[in-house]
Amino acid sequence: MRILVSNDDGFDAPGIRALADAVMDLGDVWVVAPDSEQSAKSHSLTLAAPLRARRRGERRFAVDGTPADCIYLGAHGLLDGPPDLVLSGVNRGSNLGTDVHYSGTVAAAREAVMAGFPAVAISLHVLPEDEALHWDTACHVARHVARDVVSHGLPPHTLLNVNVPNIPRVALKGVRTATLGVRRYANRVLRREDPWGRHYYWIGGPHLSFADIADSDGPLVEQGYASVTPLHSDPTLSTFLEPLRDRLDT
Repeated sequence: MRILVSNDDGFDAPGIRALADAVMDLGDVWVVAPDSEQSAKSHSLTLAAPLRARRRGERRFAVDGTPADCIYLGAHGLLDGPPDLVLSGVNRGSNLGTDVHYSGTVAAAREAVMAGFPAVAISLHVLPEDEALHWDTACHVARHVARDVVSHGLPPHTLLNVNVPNIPRVALKGVRTATLGVRRYANRVLRREDPWGRHYYWIGGPHLSFADIADSDGPLVEQGYASVTPLHSDPTLSTFLEPLRDRLDT
């Protein structure tokens, strides 16, 4: 079995090394990951410039592109055959609720399922005050989920988005399937001036809260559970098609 591992934190991030080591006994592990951090790049593909893949070891490549680039290039160009499973992570920081629309970690898994390969995205819910990072907890959950996917498969065009609290493994309350929640951030724009008097900006504020939605991913992770949310690559709102058709079709 071929397992393709990628991320958006970069080839040298500790999370991807821990994940690759954790699934080594499940098959031939290939690592194809960005050569630098690509957080919040979402599903961007590099189409107007060449990609370079530098070999960093046996079945190991660092790519000067996005997470989605890495899956595309790895699955269709670098591996010695199609992957049987794609794992993205372990991301340093959660991808909960509305994060999935921005996340490069989730986009790597989405690129995989769009190409027909089962995929799982795994993230560690790290808080600003956390000093220790419990990669072993995330990898324990990742192995549990990966083995289930290998045994039972996934529906077409479906990925699993896994988020794990940053706590010791013995403190983990369990694994729970969850709906996608809503995450709220502060809207913040910081204006600065460079040495030549030109303005530049930093965007993005800190996490504020998760919406209080029963059985949604954010609150479950805050309670000490790992959340597993199935996501589909088709975002069509089917329930709205009929009323929209009645109003707009001619």
